[in-house]
Amino acid sequence: MNSNEVRARFLEFFRGKGHTLVPSSPLVPGNDPTLLFTNAGMVQFKDVFTGQDKRPYTRAASSQKCVRAGGKHNDLENVGYTARHHTFFEMLGNFSFGDYFKKDAIAFAWEFITSKDWLGIDRGRLLVTVYHTDDEAYELWHKTIGIPAERIIRIGDNKGAKYASDNFWSMGDTGPCGPCTEIFYDHDPDGSRGIAGGPPGSPDEDGDRWIEIWNVVFMQFDRAADGTLTPLPAPSVDTGMGLERISALMQGTHDNYQTDTFRHLIDAVAGIAGQKPYANASQKVIADHIRATSFLIADGVLPSNEGRGYVLRRIMRRAIRHGYKLGINEPFFFKLVAPLAEIMGDAYPQLREQQTRIEKAIRAEEDSFAITLDKGMKLLDEAIGKLGDAVIPGEVVFKLYDTYGFPVDLTADIARERKLTLDMDGYEREMDAQRSRARAASSFKAGGALAYEGADTCFIGYDGLRGQAKVVALYRDGQPVDRLDAGDSGTVVLDTTPFYAESGGQVGDRGHIGGFEVADTQKIKGAVFGHHGTLKAGSLAVGDTVTAEVTESTRRATMRNHSATHLLHRALRDVLGAHVAQKGSLVDEQRTRFDFSHNQAVSADEIAEIERRVNAAILANVPVTAEVMAYDRAIESGAMALFGEKYGDEVRVLTMGPYSTELCGGTHVARTGDIGLFKIVAESGVAAGVRRIEAITGENALHYLRETEHRLKRAADLLRANPDELGAKIEQLQDRARQLEKELAGLKSKLAASAGGDLASQAREVKGVKVLAARVEGVDGGELRGLMDQLKSRLGSAVILLGAASGDKVSLIAGVTADLTGRVKAGELVNFVAAQVGGKGGGRPDMAQAGGTQPQHLPGAIDSVNAWVEAKL
Repeated sequence: MNSNEVRARFLEFFRGKGHTLVPSSPLVPGNDPTLLFTNAGMVQFKDVFTGQDKRPYTRAASSQKCVRAGGKHNDLENVGYTARHHTFFEMLGNFSFGDYFKKDAIAFAWEFITSKDWLGIDRGRLLVTVYHTDDEAYELWHKTIGIPAERIIRIGDNKGAKYASDNFWSMGDTGPCGPCTEIFYDHDPDGSRGIAGGPPGSPDEDGDRWIEIWNVVFMQFDRAADGTLTPLPAPSVDTGMGLERISALMQGTHDNYQTDTFRHLIDAVAGIAGQKPYANASQKVIADHIRATSFLIADGVLPSNEGRGYVLRRIMRRAIRHGYKLGINEPFFFKLVAPLAEIMGDAYPQLREQQTRIEKAIRAEEDSFAITLDKGMKLLDEAIGKLGDAVIPGEVVFKLYDTYGFPVDLTADIARERKLTLDMDGYEREMDAQRSRARAASSFKAGGALAYEGADTCFIGYDGLRGQAKVVALYRDGQPVDRLDAGDSGTVVLDTTPFYAESGGQVGDRGHIGGFEVADTQKIKGAVFGHHGTLKAGSLAVGDTVTAEVTESTRRATMRNHSATHLLHRALRDVLGAHVAQKGSLVDEQRTRFDFSHNQAVSADEIAEIERRVNAAILANVPVTAEVMAYDRAIESGAMALFGEKYGDEVRVLTMGPYSTELCGGTHVARTGDIGLFKIVAESGVAAGVRRIEAITGENALHYLRETEHRLKRAADLLRANPDELGAKIEQLQDRARQLEKELAGLKSKLAASAGGDLASQAREVKGVKVLAARVEGVDGGELRGLMDQLKSRLGSAVILLGAASGDKVSLIAGVTADLTGRVKAGELVNFVAAQVGGKGGGRPDMAQAGGTQPQHLPGAIDSVNAWVEAKL
């Protein structure tokens, strides 16, 4: 039974038991900042278990994509060295939210696993574990299911504390928890296969013989901070079964990497490497990592130097290095996306839909890492060669990380292969020193480190640009003061302000607080606003009542750009695809700059369509409304939350009719029509898999169009044409230029032929072979090749070297007629001469070219050719 069949049977079984089939959630948890990645099937139901969310169903089943490669759940370094560790895996799960409990959960598990209608696993090879005080579960297994007592193992608190047990599960230090029961399968009941390991609870339980295939968690308690357990009013069930493990069992193996999915991928890896499948562990590593890599990219993660992107980069670079170990010295990892889509594309169509995008993202990382790996490995090999013991020094580990981008775990991986260890204490000392240097060299915006103790600032800037306020703190040169005098620069903190402090990509407001000119507004900490600027006249003291007024023109221009950014985000997703995710933004009064995930340049047609959609939303002139609500309610309403942003319990939801709904605390126009006009002025790449669009609105857009029109008219005037005739005029000029270039090439050819005749007469005989070494003037690389062909034809049999110099560059070409290539190679000759002029080159035995940077040495280099040829003959 292949993996797809196992998955399908599991879901069909629980559909028949009244469960709602719920699609896998993304690998990036949308509403859980405590998790780096979705690492278990219950993650998407976490709020349901805690009572914070309700679903229209009380029974659910899913096959959940999971990644464990960072944070608390990190299996990365074990992948490829064991039979069951993976970075990516699928968790089959069935869940009850206050519906059925232990009796039905146990019965469902046993029926699916043992019934011949479903998996039909031999009951004699199964045993179960229960928490040592869970008599109810024990009795259900023993009396209801009929499992002999000797095949039921009670597991106590085996992890050093009360309720710290393999058979007691907890969501965290507090919250829902409860005992669990697990089903284990014996892969070698008679010992004939030589698989080591003992049953759960025994000293050698970590072997490969007894493998857990099913875990049912009975969430029946709420744990308080003091450890007290209170029964939950609605006990629930959380079941997990690893698809890879159960598939291995169904395919007669205890090794997940021998299942159909991995066999398909490992065959593809072996084919690229020119090896037999399963020749070494590196094939397993690569096969595992292409799954995690592809699914993470499909869910919007791209390789980077921080957060989830950094974990993805580590996974990719580990796979690429293992490719090098297999002797694959060219980009290869991206080629495995296609076989992955073949084997898993039916269950996860996004692999096929995004195949090209995933391949491009991987190829870009491979190209980038090739240089890093080459330099880093040389440094590491050099360091290992100098070792006096089996420990790689911390400063080497740090340099690999800091200079060459080698993740520490990659260095550790290499070290383990060579039976070495890392000096992690020394590495941490180097890291601490770097942090100290960074702190000393940092330059923060004024107010970024001001010491302030007091109430938060009340922001009134959504409703107006002017208001009365009280000065509650003043700073000069970063230090608190009681007053500022004319000419002083500093920071003003008010109890109430209409000034928006920089946040969410929108810059801080400018304006005036009495005679104090505000150049920027930043958050000192939390919701305390600091107004940075200079007092132009009079004095300002703590306790003063002042009028705070934002510069209206800059705020309104900024609002237009910010509102347009939301419409742009929606248009990008509609035109380019749902993979588009915001990667950064900057909004001020001049323009909006928006960075987003996408693997290729946005085409002119796509830009035109994006502009059309944004301007259509502007013309619709729908109201822009804001509502403060609970975060969970906002997400349920369809509001878009940005990955990496931190949100509180309550959020501000900004809605622009049917065109955009996002969480945003910025300032915006009242209606989309207030934006006026939207125009994209630039599109570029800023990092691997990240593009940037810059756009303008309102008066700025009109000014841009007027300037463009002026330049167009100026160009038309120069060509003595109307603007609508420019295209035809330019085509005429291009045709004329091509005609002149053709005529020029003909003249140069005639000159070269004439020169060829003169040069041929300069050939000298060396041991019976004609040798011509000469310097030519006013000839480029292409013309050198034409001249070489003419000289070969004229001389019939010869060795020829021609050199030309222009500025500080040297061009060389060597030619050897076919009858002499067995004795003299053009590539060797051109490299001999190039080495004398600061260059190198190469080519075929009959024709080779090179360059150099030392034209002053060209005469001597040419003079040395005859002697070199004589030595070769």
